[in-house]
Amino acid sequence: MLLPSADLSTDFKKLPESKDCKGSYSFISLGCPKNTVDSERMMGLLKLDGYELISDPEQSDFVVVNTCGFIEAARQESFGAIDEMLELKKAGKTKGVIVTGCLAERQKEQLLIDRPEIDSLVGVFGREEITKIADRLVGDLAEQRNVFQPAPIRALPDQDRLQITPKHFAYLKISEGCDRLCTFCAIPKMRGKHATKPMEEVLAEAQQLADNGVRELVIVAQDTTYYGMDLYGEPRLAELLTKLNEIKGLDWIRLMYFYPMYIDDALLNVIADSDKILPYIDMPLQHADDVMLKRMSRRVNQEQIDSQVTRMRELIPDLVLRTTFITGFPGETEEQFQTLVEFTRRHKFERMGVFTYSFEPDTPAARMEGHLDDETKNRRREELMAVQQEVMFEFNEGQIGKTIDVIIDQPVAEQPGAWIGRSAGDAPDVDAAVFVTQTEHELSVGQIVACEVVTFKDYDLVAVAVGQPR
Repeated sequence: MLLPSADLSTDFKKLPESKDCKGSYSFISLGCPKNTVDSERMMGLLKLDGYELISDPEQSDFVVVNTCGFIEAARQESFGAIDEMLELKKAGKTKGVIVTGCLAERQKEQLLIDRPEIDSLVGVFGREEITKIADRLVGDLAEQRNVFQPAPIRALPDQDRLQITPKHFAYLKISEGCDRLCTFCAIPKMRGKHATKPMEEVLAEAQQLADNGVRELVIVAQDTTYYGMDLYGEPRLAELLTKLNEIKGLDWIRLMYFYPMYIDDALLNVIADSDKILPYIDMPLQHADDVMLKRMSRRVNQEQIDSQVTRMRELIPDLVLRTTFITGFPGETEEQFQTLVEFTRRHKFERMGVFTYSFEPDTPAARMEGHLDDETKNRRREELMAVQQEVMFEFNEGQIGKTIDVIIDQPVAEQPGAWIGRSAGDAPDVDAAVFVTQTEHELSVGQIVACEVVTFKDYDLVAVAVGQPR
């Protein structure tokens, strides 16, 4: 995602004024919401140090590419962005290219060996040094080409960010890294062990975001329910959410990346009883067959998951539950896959994503026997998504006639009076949308308005605004 400067002109008005302009840069941000927060932090630091963000890489002094290295498809997207920017440098249209993020952390010096034209390489935990790297590049000082820092004991601060999401919603990262050693995942190798961000820092960041117009706060981490274990000796997510619910200016708080452990009644009751925390939980489960769960090292079994999902629905009224699954994990038999299919039919997750297994050479799963061909992995993904489509269409049909709150994200191009928004059950970028037609009250981006659902089109709802926007 190439970030145009125009989208950032109104964000973080209270960010301190920068020094005199040192130079210009463009920024490409790839990957997950956690990476988005890192991008915003780096751009905030560059702004404070006097660098101007512009939309055209060909007019910039340098380009920063914040990469993703999670799975093969993401790595190829990152390589493509890097190579495109290196071509601009070769043509003399930009002075330099700085590569940051998870791919840089995962490949380290190998990335420089393969692409020696890269000017500087900055690992995940070297992001706080981005201004020094920029100064060296602009000042033609090439004595240091890479910055890698060890994973910190405490999560890095994320205040003073230059927000790249729409002004009305933002991601709030409450921890870094992960202690889970799922056999398919390389994230701990890139982002280290779990490191909790102190509660006072999380709350200060949330207040800063609210003060600058954020209405919806999306809580992200590698393992959200593990929050506090390393710092306080016990999970403290329930306490954190209670305090976040008191932040003035926020309207919605959305919860992502729940690992299916450390979820107890106390936490669920906080979610159910809060006026700002949405009845929406993203809990990636990955599989439902006990043998597969064990091979994935998920540390839960199907019976425990069944019990957990049932309890969540009992305690949180109108809960929208999102999950993700992997098809074609090494050794997955047709019978084990059908266990996953039946599990999905039974629980009727309102939101679901399915990914085929991605071979990751530096993970335990890569050394397992029983790797499946792409045709089998894709066929199983399509079958599971077909089951989910039935669930989604049934869910959407049940919404017709209901009045729901919708947050307005953007107007529909060339259709005056039509808007694209999201319900409480739709997270940005990963879920469905609500198409809204206004009535007597004019709408604008960032408003929340009551809407009556009149129909649905595939995964999206169609609604009419019936309330006073707020």
